Amino acid sequence: MREQRTYPLLDLSKRRRPQRKRLLNRRGPRPRHSNHGCPWIQKPATKATVMLGSRRMIAMLKTEGLQVNRKRVQRLMRKMGIAALGPKPNTTKPAPGHKIYPYLLRNMTIDRPNQAWAADITYLPIGRGFLYLVAIIDWASRAVLAWRLSNTMDVSFCVAALEEALAKYGTPEIFNTDQGSQFTSTAFTGALAGAGIKISMDGRGRWMDNVFIERLWRSLKHEDIYLKGYADGREAKAGIANWIAFYNNRRLHQALGYRAPMAVWRERMRTAKAVDMVDNADALTTCPRQQQQTESLAA
Repeated sequence: MREQRTYPLLDLSKRRRPQRKRLLNRRGPRPRHSNHGCPWIQKPATKATVMLGSRRMIAMLKTEGLQVNRKRVQRLMRKMGIAALGPKPNTTKPAPGHKIYPYLLRNMTIDRPNQAWAADITYLPIGRGFLYLVAIIDWASRAVLAWRLSNTMDVSFCVAALEEALAKYGTPEIFNTDQGSQFTSTAFTGALAGAGIKISMDGRGRWMDNVFIERLWRSLKHEDIYLKGYADGREAKAGIANWIAFYNNRRLHQALGYRAPMAVWRERMRTAKAVDMVDNADALTTCPRQQQQTESLAA
């Protein structure tokens, strides 16, 4: 007779299932926070909601003594509507056939109002959608001269902002933008050329060429947009108007000697006008003398 062999480790009969159940029960009950994850994940999230993805959330929770699985953190973040803010749709899309102008601000000292203006478009999340915001700033003072909101990337809202800035604040010597199709369009460049303004454009992919307006976007988003979470365009327009008024007239800049941008723009404009008046007066007084000297020499 053959010897019958048995393999107890492969025996999945019912009599071994209770042993497995008892083994699992020895681990004890799951931590209380596992079933109600929101409170323990929300605590660090509220400190820096816009900064944390699931990996950084895990690292922060570990510093507070909580060992958690990344999949659980991701599930709870989705449940709570928490998401790290990352790069959004690219707003700089060149158009084939449009003329690209050279960058004119390299190694240039810009310290006078209306010496150079800059414009850019950014993406703003609102409710279940998004809006596009264009702004025009004075490079020397960082003052926001005009802005417009739109739900499309049509060039018309950029031209409207430009026309408002020109009507209110005069004409700059140089106007700098990126190479987006709105700024390279005939409508926009034609308006600049018609006003006698030199056109400058950033190098491809060089955000540093327009660094001051990039800093404006960062301040606006982190100080207003991400904190308030506007539900629709009407709320966003009112909120952005309030923030830009605060930025222009009350927000102090270290680089400006702890003064507000619009105060710097007005002060430097008054100084520039006073210098022009002195120069004009000197020209008027010196011209007759030169003429008299010329007549006496002729005699």
